[in-house]
Amino acid sequence: MIQHKDHFHGSDLEKIEEIYGIKKEEIVSFSANVNPLGVSPMLREGLASHIDAITAYPDREYTSLRKCIAAYAGTDYENIIMGNGSTELISLFIQIEHPQKALIIGPTYSEYEREVSLGGGTCLYYPLKEGQDFALDVSDFTAHLNESIELVVICNPNNPTSGAITRRMMRQILDACKQHDIFVMVDETYVEFADNAEEITSVPLTAYYNNIVILRGTSKFFACPGLRLGYAITGSRDLIKEINTRKNPWTINSLAAISGEIMFRDSSYISRTRALISQERSRIYDIIMADGRFKAYPPHANFLLVRLLDDALSSEMLFDQMIRQKMMIRDCSTFPFLDNKYIRFCFMTPEMNDKLISCLLGRD
Repeated sequence: MIQHKDHFHGSDLEKIEEIYGIKKEEIVSFSANVNPLGVSPMLREGLASHIDAITAYPDREYTSLRKCIAAYAGTDYENIIMGNGSTELISLFIQIEHPQKALIIGPTYSEYEREVSLGGGTCLYYPLKEGQDFALDVSDFTAHLNESIELVVICNPNNPTSGAITRRMMRQILDACKQHDIFVMVDETYVEFADNAEEITSVPLTAYYNNIVILRGTSKFFACPGLRLGYAITGSRDLIKEINTRKNPWTINSLAAISGEIMFRDSSYISRTRALISQERSRIYDIIMADGRFKAYPPHANFLLVRLLDDALSSEMLFDQMIRQKMMIRDCSTFPFLDNKYIRFCFMTPEMNDKLISCLLGRD
């Protein structure tokens, strides 16, 4: 098993406050990968008028919410499973599948391995290669599949590399996995930020394949990590039935359910978010690539993975330097296959991005 080192998570601002003596309210987190626009204006304005909803139990089927998500994601509402954040759905799915051996494309989010391990399974990693800019070689990857593997886990776009695989590539993976009776779990937490999201998302494939489940949430794109609202999409009726049988009723509270219906319909907010991230992603990527001390990898999500080419720089040094300026970036040395020459930061407003770049490149 890969050994994971401790690190500061994007939500660990209390630890930062204690260690550095900086008030957490003054820290801008470029580590949390959350939409810089904040919550949907429609949600901010409309939620208070629904406060009386907490006097009654929510619909345990969440039919209205699922229909709203179906319209947003482009699927049938009967293919949708609601969860208390995508983390709960990861846990539920892995408990049900109970894989003895899983193959994870890495470097990536550690929660997948943790859940498999808690169930008594083991994880293998298929490492993306830096020499290929962490892009997936589908032919080589599928050649590593065999009958001993029961689950493949793919984060798409991937965290922390910000790389993505297209739906056409995913179809190749699903076909190969079908041959070996392998189920595929795809985490699409960041797909909504991508310029070519319609070419990346695997949601349309759920109409043709029953060996795939797609996980999404509202924490990042809709800036609602405290809401704990997630959902899964799958064409496997057996999986839907099993998850709904096992998960607790009313896993989502009334206000969270109403919030979902409001935010998924806020088309103006959705468009503004995509435009802002697209503009800043391109701009910041070009700035970083123009500096010979850094290498950035082509990003599709709302964050950038950067390799430090200067021997005098390390991820720990830059983390400390940035946090003293009240900006928190991600030291990526804790990810499998990465070391202290990698950092990650998300795209915020142009003003905040300029401040980060000035500090990072020593332009102050």
